[in-house]
Amino acid sequence: MANASISHVSEEEENYLRMDLMLSSISPRAVRVLFDKEFHPSCLEASIKKECGKLNDLKKKRVINAAHWNLLFPRSGVPNSTNFDVTLIATLIRNLTTLPTPSCGYDKLPLSTDTSATADLARIKYYRNKLAHINDGKLKSAVFASEWEDICGVSGGISEKQKSTISHCM
Repeated sequence: MANASISHVSEEEENYLRMDLMLSSISPRAVRVLFDKEFHPSCLEASIKKECGKLNDLKKKRVINAAHWNLLFPRSGVPNSTNFDVTLIATLIRNLTTLPTPSCGYDKLPLSTDTSATADLARIKYYRNKLAHINDGKLKSAVFASEWEDICGVSGGISEKQKSTISHCM
């Protein structure tokens, strides 16, 4: 049996992999906690049905794609936020809640002084999109350190910042 050798992973590649894991696995769980406070799982289906007109408009504008539509209106069963990605969650929070819009909007990195739950959602979305456009799978250590600190603060605290539950079941 031949010895398998694993090639060396550079520090910049390791930074990229760590950030990818944080943004693809850990951060979405934090975002889902915020989402589930706004759209409690027990009334998610009713909330979606209630907002069907708005959702249909978003679909026509191509804000919601076919895959997301199928998650919102599954052929069998009921919608479940554990199946929703950050993009869909951000779209629903942005368009169907009264939560305040981050100071720079949802499509830019919020100011460090904006520590609202929606600003944290925008941060996660921003860093995830930025990482998706890195072609070489490397992230410089200085950039990683700064972004890691920012995103870890978000992932640990997003659910704590949104204390009240807004009922969309009514």
